[in-house]
Amino acid sequence: MSKQLPSKDIVWHQSTITRQHREALNNHRSVILWFTGLSGAGKSTLAHATEERLSRMGCRTFVLDGDNVRHGLCADLGFSDQDRMENIRRVGELAKLFIEAGVIVLTAFISPFQADRTRMRSLVNEDDFLEIYCDCSLEVCEKRDVKGFYRRARLGKIKNFTGLSSSYESPVNPELRINTGELSLSASVDQVMELLKAHGII
Repeated sequence: MSKQLPSKDIVWHQSTITRQHREALNNHRSVILWFTGLSGAGKSTLAHATEERLSRMGCRTFVLDGDNVRHGLCADLGFSDQDRMENIRRVGELAKLFIEAGVIVLTAFISPFQADRTRMRSLVNEDDFLEIYCDCSLEVCEKRDVKGFYRRARLGKIKNFTGLSSSYESPVNPELRINTGELSLSASVDQVMELLKAHGII
């Protein structure tokens, strides 16, 4: 998808209150935690559980959830490859604004294409994007299937469903890979917290 350049009449207004000011007030660095994986892999569950742990520490956080974003910001998009790319582009730009606000932003999206995730990573500085791969087998994801998506996709009622009729490209070199099919939720959160500490976020 080609990127539309802003009009020459649009000029970036630099705030006098910087990201560093906001991070100092929050007493932690801001970062994008990009949770990716198949539907049912536990992305949203892990993102929200991590947010709860961070909140108890007094951290400023926000979760951008795939389903929630499609109720508003991306309500006009479908599930074709092109629409999926645009969905992730919008989320990436929104997440970038959150880290400028000094917030730890946790994004829970299938984001099936490596090129899209690489593009989102390129929007920010190297240490501002931590990719977390919720690695869970298709078999386990289908067994969970709390929303009934896999069953409906198998019946042909959902087209372009990732993992079945649409491909998922596993992360090549994520900052963290968690076996969410076997590891407990608490242990998974522990791994995310260790990642944040190792990168000097908290």
